[in-house]
Amino acid sequence: MLPRLMLLLWLLKGEIPGAHGGSSLDAARSLVWGPGLDPEVVLPARYFFIQAVDGKGRNLTSSPGEKAFKVNMETDAEAFTRIWVQVLDRQDGSFLVRYRMYASYTDLHIHIQHKDKPVGKSPYVLKGPVYHEACNCPQPSGAEWEKRMKCPDSFPQIDEDLSVFRHVDPDLIAREVPARFGQRQSLCHYTLKNNQVYVKTFGEHVGFRIFMDSILLSLTRKVQLPDIEFFVNLGDWPLEKSKSTAKIHPIFSWCGSNNTRDIVMPTYDLTESVLETMGRVSLDMMSVQANTGPPWPQKNSTAFWRGRDSRQERLELVKLSRAHPDVIDAAFTNFFFFKHNESLYGPLVKHVSFFDFFKYKYQINMDGTVAAYRLPYLLAGDSLVLKQDSGYYEHFYSQLQPWIHYVPIRADLSDLLEKIQWAKNHDDQARSIAQRGQQFARSHLMGDQIFCYYYKLFQKYAALQITEPKVREGMELVEHPTDDLFPCDCQRTKPNTEAKDEL
Repeated sequence: MLPRLMLLLWLLKGEIPGAHGGSSLDAARSLVWGPGLDPEVVLPARYFFIQAVDGKGRNLTSSPGEKAFKVNMETDAEAFTRIWVQVLDRQDGSFLVRYRMYASYTDLHIHIQHKDKPVGKSPYVLKGPVYHEACNCPQPSGAEWEKRMKCPDSFPQIDEDLSVFRHVDPDLIAREVPARFGQRQSLCHYTLKNNQVYVKTFGEHVGFRIFMDSILLSLTRKVQLPDIEFFVNLGDWPLEKSKSTAKIHPIFSWCGSNNTRDIVMPTYDLTESVLETMGRVSLDMMSVQANTGPPWPQKNSTAFWRGRDSRQERLELVKLSRAHPDVIDAAFTNFFFFKHNESLYGPLVKHVSFFDFFKYKYQINMDGTVAAYRLPYLLAGDSLVLKQDSGYYEHFYSQLQPWIHYVPIRADLSDLLEKIQWAKNHDDQARSIAQRGQQFARSHLMGDQIFCYYYKLFQKYAALQITEPKVREGMELVEHPTDDLFPCDCQRTKPNTEAKDEL
């Protein structure tokens, strides 16, 4: 009777030895690492990891409890620090600690404890100045910044996109791109000169310019960027459809396609989620990792989808769901494009929290107007992604491999039921694919890698320019937000930002 009583108590506490590790976690042996421990890695929300380890040196593979670790940050110079800290339990024995700084500090001490005992080599001291996101203090050396950020030497999509350009003539594109696209499309014409951002807009719908302005300003606060001049497409669809390489213009877009030649950047959605983590957004690549739903065996073995009616195949998916409700749960939360069909494919259902998607084992990823920008977050969850074959792609698609990171389904969904049944019949393989997709997202789609992608893109594009980028007539300076409450004292040698009169 006693062993059963002890087991019941352990279950109630979540402290079964060797399972949740609540009684075997060893604070000193546990591991701490990540970019958030380097003072030179400035991110909107910095982060690092904790891996719980037991007394025998074995990594815990399930949660020791969401409050297993306590993290506190302080500095000798001030009694209180304006830093928001969150410890996110990834439910696999590891934790992601993220923190957003609202002021800059010197010699920041990070204390990590488990039951009042120091974890790993705590305290971790970030020596010297530690700058917050709003601090305009760029690293003068791009090479040093890349090294500290651990940026890869190249990104496959950047190399592919730029391979069609032998050179770029800023004077030529400044004349030709507005004449070709400026009347019918919404564009931004940017010049980065002496690490300052200038812009001129074309077209009516230029509200999405805010995302590009924000990432450029954020980058220039962190690192000295090369002088460059380029055009950004603010619409959904990529623009450059020219077949002749002699007539191709370099257009930066958030999405690419198999029949266009646009230069692809991370989507505005992913970009904003990086800039506004622990800010305006609730869905980001960090928050997903702490909200991946129940353990795999306890997930609902139904394929799940929610969204709006932005593509014909989405109507077919809802139709398929109604014919096979025990296999697929798909419904619309909004009608816009096919509103005349609402009586056939309705009624609308209430919005579901994205985190609740992961109550289901199988996630269907389908194109909308272009690529479905939710894919990074779906991959970061703990579910198997069934990805529709598509002519559209995001900046990272070329690095994904079918049957390694996701299960492919035909564009017309003709094999969707077959693929779901395969996943049910091969549960271990399906789970392994889901885990590899999750690891890909954790390794390639976090904020530091997004900053690296933008930087490498601008660096390699700048190397193709054969005339000097100029601040053109009609361009305006994009100002950094003011931070009078918590100004920072930049101790780096700042670049000369006095732009010459080039108008």
